[in-house]
Amino acid sequence: MNNSHSILFQPKWRIIDQSNLGSQFHPLQSFAVEDTLCTTVGSGSSPATIRSWVHHNTIVLGIQDTRLPYLQEGVQFLQKQGYNVVVRNSGGLAVVLDEGVLNVSLILRETGNNIDINRGYDAMWNLIQRMLKDYNTRVEAKEIIGSYCPGSYDLSIQSKKFAGISQRRTRGGIAVQIYLCATGSGSARAALIRDFYRISLKGEQTKFVYPSIVPTTMASLSELLGKSIYASDLMMRLLQDLQHMADLLIPSQLTPEEVPIYEYNLARVVERNNKTLAKCYQV
Repeated sequence: MNNSHSILFQPKWRIIDQSNLGSQFHPLQSFAVEDTLCTTVGSGSSPATIRSWVHHNTIVLGIQDTRLPYLQEGVQFLQKQGYNVVVRNSGGLAVVLDEGVLNVSLILRETGNNIDINRGYDAMWNLIQRMLKDYNTRVEAKEIIGSYCPGSYDLSIQSKKFAGISQRRTRGGIAVQIYLCATGSGSARAALIRDFYRISLKGEQTKFVYPSIVPTTMASLSELLGKSIYASDLMMRLLQDLQHMADLLIPSQLTPEEVPIYEYNLARVVERNNKTLAKCYQV
């Protein structure tokens, strides 16, 4: 068992499944839950935790996206397409979330710098390989040029990206996060972000180089594997694999002790998001 793989094997995995909460589950609530779990896992008051969630028709922007010269017009374009727009509290660039996209976080305790960044990424890559092993396909981790939110740990099949991995480290906790495009059109999602950047840049040169998006570089797992694969299917595979990676699985929600931490975090992320996007919303 290599180092990255061993992270997946825990005495206990606490499971917080929020993938069925529907359209009323706001992305800012999701950010607050994640920060809360980083705090409690990081302090040792919660075991290692896997959280899953789905958000409907949401564009999550990165901090660099908020510096686009015509951001207001770009955000208003996305809103007219029926999308809620929020700014994440970690790195990366714009991504599309909808009911065909499953999000998963591995939340672990940082103890003595024993989990470096690549080890966290490799653990998530290994988890996805396990989940898709029945399909006898090769999942690669490499940057897919032309995709949105490109990174060295883009997950792809035949060089078409279906997932992206990020990390957030705070309060002694590490959250390794992935979005998995299960169903729907990967190229349609990419075209939406391409148009957002076109409207928000208007051809201007900026200090930060935003991605030139080529929609055909992205696809959903359903498109890549030629079978209907829904977020719920991936969630079932995740739970089945977890049974082999822990002595005990603990289905859970936030505890009474975590609720005040969550409420504090929610107020903080709402204030920060509203301040960042205040000028973008139509009056």
